[in-house]
Amino acid sequence: MRIVLFGQAAFGARVLAGLEESGHEIVAVYAPASRGGRADPLADGADQSGLPLHTPASYKTPEVEAQVRAADADLGVLAFVTKIIPQAVIDAPRNGSICFHPSLLPRYRGGSALAWQLIRGETRGGFTVFWTDPGIDTGPILLQKEIEIGPDDTGGSLYFDKIFEPGVAGMVEAVDLVASGQAPRRPQDETAASYDPLCRDEHACVAWGSPARAVYDLVRGCDPQPGAHARFGDEQVRLYGARLTPAHADSAAAGTVLAVGGEGVAVAVGAGDDAATLTIGRIRVGGEKLAAAEAAARLGLRAGDRLGDGRP
Repeated sequence: MRIVLFGQAAFGARVLAGLEESGHEIVAVYAPASRGGRADPLADGADQSGLPLHTPASYKTPEVEAQVRAADADLGVLAFVTKIIPQAVIDAPRNGSICFHPSLLPRYRGGSALAWQLIRGETRGGFTVFWTDPGIDTGPILLQKEIEIGPDDTGGSLYFDKIFEPGVAGMVEAVDLVASGQAPRRPQDETAASYDPLCRDEHACVAWGSPARAVYDLVRGCDPQPGAHARFGDEQVRLYGARLTPAHADSAAAGTVLAVGGEGVAVAVGAGDDAATLTIGRIRVGGEKLAAAEAAARLGLRAGDRLGDGRP
């Protein structure tokens, strides 16, 4: 099939390679422009393959629509797209366009699906390839794969270790199905649909009085972006690489630092039967992400100190 590929980053580059290996003709690639002298991996892959590459600042221009129509493509493929693509561009290929989304639609629509699944403690996730329509992640389902979410997964581990490679293979399989004329268009069940906003700082505030598991799920769901945050004095600190272990040795209030050592900064969470220890592996202070013990030394954070909630 003649494909117009929209995407970015390593995922987009791997989808490009997979589509080429599957025998599809890539007639145009749309990717972000270089930043700081570094090419986006998809743009770099297109250059290496000698493919027509476009790096528009916006897709909302008549020029982009005209380019896509002139490409005479059979299908548009959206592989990790963060900019809004107008419906006229999406509809330009003969068979329309398909898009990747890292959840089991119709649940967890929106741009931060991975984060919200972890924040809410989900144990079952996956990805969906769907036919794009004017809504946000609302189009008919073409292909769907379920993936287990582990109790200690972070946003990073769930994506890179569990979804990335199956997702690439799923995108290629979906295009092959379209090429064979066997691609389904299963409407989404709107009664089961959910949508969440982009996970930003206002959602990533640690509230130490929350149940222990809820604090842990927030930290891992916001790891690596945007980073769950708490406070120590006037400093905002972001927490990464955490793990949760049951109970702690005393009746310390939630948010109290229990120990600082090579394994990280141990903080009391929960209370009573819910009491647990959250051990933080890395802490971002200012612009630097440091080993937690190094960050603690810089902050003057010691056992017995208490971290404040993320919201000042």
